Amino acid sequence: MKKYRIMGLFSNFREAFRVVEDIKGGKVSGLKLDDVSTMSPIEHPEIDEVLGARPSPVPKFTLTGALFGMTFGFLFLASAQATFLVQPQGGKPVIPLPSNIVLTYEMLILFGVLFTLAGFLISARMLTKRPAIYSEKVGIDQIGIVLELDEKSYEPAKALFKSHGVLEIREEVVK
Repeated sequence: MKKYRIMGLFSNFREAFRVVEDIKGGKVSGLKLDDVSTMSPIEHPEIDEVLGARPSPVPKFTLTGALFGMTFGFLFLASAQATFLVQPQGGKPVIPLPSNIVLTYEMLILFGVLFTLAGFLISARMLTKRPAIYSEKVGIDQIGIVLELDEKSYEPAKALFKSHGVLEIREEVVK
C-alpha cells in the first residue's frame, strides 16, 4: 500500500484551522491528529491546542550528555592524575576528590549543553536537506497543513482541502 504526504497551502488561518478541526472530528477516515503537522511563519497556539503536545527527544539527549560528561569527566581526570609512575608523598591523595568534583560538574554542564545542541539540530532536521514537499510561501504569508496518509485516505483528504479553499496542493509518494 502506498503512503502519501500532501501539503495544502492556505492564505486564511481560519480555513486551515477548520481543516484541522474536521480531521479531529473524523471527516477523513483513517487519519489521526498524529499524522498532521503545520508550517507557518508565525505561531498559532489555537492549532497547537487542537493538535496536542508533541514529544521532543531533546531532553533525552541532554540527560545522555550530562551522564556522559559526568562519567567521562571523572574518569579522564582520575586517569590523568593517577599515572603509572606516580609516587604519593607526604600523605597527599593521588586523586584529590574536592577539586575533581568541581571539574566533573563542569564537564557535566559542558557535555549536557553540547548534546542538547546536537539533539536540537537532529530533531529539527537542520542537518538534512529540505524535504521535497516544502514551499517557500510558508515562510512568507501562507499556512501549510501537511498530512501523512495512506491510499484510502488520499482522495478524501484532497477533497477536504478543496472544500476549505486551499490555494495549492503539493504531494509526494513516501513509499
